[in-house]
Amino acid sequence: MAYELKTKETENNVIEFIESVDSPKKREDAFKLLDIFTEASGFEAKMWGPSIIGFGSYHYKYESGHQGDTMMVGFSPRKAKISLYFATGDTKREELLTKFGKHTTGKACVYINKVADIDVKVLKELIEQSVEFLNKTYPQK
Repeated sequence: MAYELKTKETENNVIEFIESVDSPKKREDAFKLLDIFTEASGFEAKMWGPSIIGFGSYHYKYESGHQGDTMMVGFSPRKAKISLYFATGDTKREELLTKFGKHTTGKACVYINKVADIDVKVLKELIEQSVEFLNKTYPQK
């Protein structure tokens, strides 16, 4: 049975989504992140699924044959924490995270409470590094 990705690019409006975020502080941070990710990635923001703001996209194909399209980088202002999405196979990611500021990591996500807790310069490096890594790893034809 083919695996169907749940998180796909949608036509939903990014600004309307951010304006719908309950917490005024999270909403403010989401607008800051929107500017940072747009500048650092060089891509326009798009909604991926109902709650992730993604930048750029690429097509991947694994040795297993599984393939699909997903965003290069992104973020989601969730109720508990803000989720940040970067490339996971990049060795520079771990090095950059040591200088990033207050955060926790999951399998694929980096979680922050607020933008004030992190070094924005390092965030930009993480975004740029992820885009560069993904462009090399999955060159688009």
